[in-house]
Amino acid sequence: MINHPVRVYRSEETLAHQDQLAHKIATVAADPVEVQADVTEMIINRVIDNASVAIASLNRGPIVSARAQALSHAPSTGGAGASVFGIPEKVSPEWAAWANGVAVRELDYHDTFLSAEYSHPGDNIPPILAVAQHTGANGKDLIRALATGYEIQVDLVKSICLHEHKIDHVAHLGPSAAAGIGTLLGLEVETIFQAVGQGLHTTTATRQSRKGEISTWKAHAPAFAGKMAVEAADRAMRGQTSPVPIYEGEDGVIAWMLDGPDAAYTVPLPGPGEAKRAILDTYTKEHSAEYQAQALIDLARKINREHPEATDPKNVASILIKTSHHTHNVIGSGANDPQKYDPTASRETLDHSIPYIFAVALQDGSWHHVDSYAPERAGRADTVELWNKVTTEEDTEWTRRYHSLDISEKAFGGTVVITLADGTVITDEIAVADAHPLGARPFAREQYINKFRTLAADVVEETEIERFLAAAENLGNLGAGELDQLNILAAPGVIDIAAAPKGLF
Repeated sequence: MINHPVRVYRSEETLAHQDQLAHKIATVAADPVEVQADVTEMIINRVIDNASVAIASLNRGPIVSARAQALSHAPSTGGAGASVFGIPEKVSPEWAAWANGVAVRELDYHDTFLSAEYSHPGDNIPPILAVAQHTGANGKDLIRALATGYEIQVDLVKSICLHEHKIDHVAHLGPSAAAGIGTLLGLEVETIFQAVGQGLHTTTATRQSRKGEISTWKAHAPAFAGKMAVEAADRAMRGQTSPVPIYEGEDGVIAWMLDGPDAAYTVPLPGPGEAKRAILDTYTKEHSAEYQAQALIDLARKINREHPEATDPKNVASILIKTSHHTHNVIGSGANDPQKYDPTASRETLDHSIPYIFAVALQDGSWHHVDSYAPERAGRADTVELWNKVTTEEDTEWTRRYHSLDISEKAFGGTVVITLADGTVITDEIAVADAHPLGARPFAREQYINKFRTLAADVVEETEIERFLAAAENLGNLGAGELDQLNILAAPGVIDIAAAPKGLF
């Protein structure tokens, strides 16, 4: 990896295109390096994972709305169009990226990478796959493009913090998806450079979408970034340019949205001919909840088995979770959001409340992507009583490990201290989720397939499940125009397109 220094330049200073971060990203995207076998295997895992969580969301409100919008935009004569999860109809690729991006993100149940910033790198798959289907690309083309999307997003997440400045993390997704599309289409470096710049410029937004009364926009935000990346690539291919320099300019993103005119970052990117392996640093979710809750759900399940007395609020004086700065301040009591203790809060809010999640997982000894968020579950009196006894605080060692770039010690867990009413203290801790590559039960192909089967069981026919899995596992051998096989159709009667709410389109 080459570490690239990045700083703000005054307008009178000359910064050639090749010296700008967006251009260096484009250079990596245009490098025709082969994808290594273990990376290919992980890409297949994540294609399966994305389909799993999308198919489980098909009749949730945001997906119904996004799908209806997409169906109003038929494919142009310039390509074959792209598939929308659950249905056979094809639409224009940017709208397929939109609809599928919402479906993938809705349950907050797919892969993650956390460092200086945080991300769901699987959000790259819907826009890149949509363009691949529309243009008749083959499986190897898609694999190379997804390796780029993951690489660029992870490298940006390792080096540039957005949330400190209340900028939503999808600002790293616009550039990474645009870069992946550039790889897919074999675009020239200069064209990718312009697409990356537009991809960033159009996807910087505030973090209010993940604060307070969290709305359905949380699922739409990454889909919007993916849609913008597709449109940015289209404009760049037509010769249209972007604000330059987009990162380093005096009035650019760093100077006014991030660390300011005196900022200095170091961004690692693969060197010429170096394989893109960043996807192997990422990890998926066993549970449908914010990633920083994954390990704590596993710890709650363990305490449920070993100390069932701690599940009854009458026996509990307090529950303290010592964890990282980010976990405490984003999904913990440090966020100072009263909604995180509100039994009438939205699902989107509850999945960003570790006090709620820990209390339910502790009582149930399990976690379910629907049942654990049901209004009757959130409103249960004994749960509300226990939930209100859960607080968080920052622990500097957990913060250090959260930000460590050493994957072997990077951690997203915490220490739990349960004080019982009789004075007994139960203390336990966990560093990473059981499903993490370094966890007790790391996810491998078997677990990805089982997750898919579990989530698809009630909405997809068995023959379609088997067909999709066979196609996904054969991704590298799919020929030109065969990527539609990565769509999956819902069983008859599952989706009622006519029942979708009406809008402008």
